[in-house]
Amino acid sequence: MPYKVAVLGAGAIAKSHFDAIAKSDSYSACAVADIHLPRAEAVASTYGIRAYQDYRELIVTERPDVVAIALPHFLHKDAAIFAAEHGCHLMLEKPMALNVAECDAIIEAVRKAGVRMLVGHTQHYIAENIQAKRILSSGELGELVMIHDARHLNYFQDSRPQWFLEKDKSGGGILANLGTHSIDKIQWLTDSAVHKVSASTTHFGRRGDVEGSGIIYLELASGIPATIVQSGYLGANRNETEIICTGGMLKLLTGSSLWISRGGPYEQVAPEPIASSFELQYADLLEAIQAQHDPSCTPEYARGVIVALEAVYRAAETGVEQFL
Repeated sequence: MPYKVAVLGAGAIAKSHFDAIAKSDSYSACAVADIHLPRAEAVASTYGIRAYQDYRELIVTERPDVVAIALPHFLHKDAAIFAAEHGCHLMLEKPMALNVAECDAIIEAVRKAGVRMLVGHTQHYIAENIQAKRILSSGELGELVMIHDARHLNYFQDSRPQWFLEKDKSGGGILANLGTHSIDKIQWLTDSAVHKVSASTTHFGRRGDVEGSGIIYLELASGIPATIVQSGYLGANRNETEIICTGGMLKLLTGSSLWISRGGPYEQVAPEPIASSFELQYADLLEAIQAQHDPSCTPEYARGVIVALEAVYRAAETGVEQFL
């Protein structure tokens, strides 16, 4: 029998979850919950499932095998703990939680219940990223020297829900939401955790109380330096990671393209075709459930991303370099 999956949260990301579930013979969608019931009902009608306003009622009534948590960040801890205590495996959207203490509470509940949890760090499951990591691991470009990651978009656009822009609900601004992707990408590509951090932020957003830009200088445990530069103000959109080695360079446009230079102009590299990132995440969780071990993206790894994010904010607030 397929594993029954319920999705908590009927926002934009819910479609990605339900589409991935529909493409797997090992899962079947059973229900969706959202505090705005009409939104849940609209999603439910699309996928032929049941709608709930209260996720607790959904879990108690439907008894799903897997719960996908696509709720605002400040609801992650309570929803994850409640689901785990009711025997549900977890597909938890990133960032894992608002802070390290909440991450610890989630991990404790997951371990106590004996369920499996995958935190959706999608960078691990995208074709261009996977190909870039293969090239780095092969050594064909020599020694890795440094990484520069740049991300720009209109973060304060009218369509962004207000909770994203309130620090007590989101955990932070562009660095909490998109910066965690960059931290994760750099750690995953290099197989090395962040060791020390310096940072600076600005707060010129036209609404909310979160930062609108940030620049981060970090060094990994391996000694590799990296910079992350992000702006949520008006300008040209950009999502590019430049990876510099002794024998060449990679230009990684995650989700779009990958380019390589061996001393001359960049040439495009075609990554191997793979399933969508959400399909691969669900496959990773399935293998973990069946083999009774952690998925490739472990709860402790996801916690480590929040450890690094908290260090970024401390560095920005104090002006003092932080060591992890």
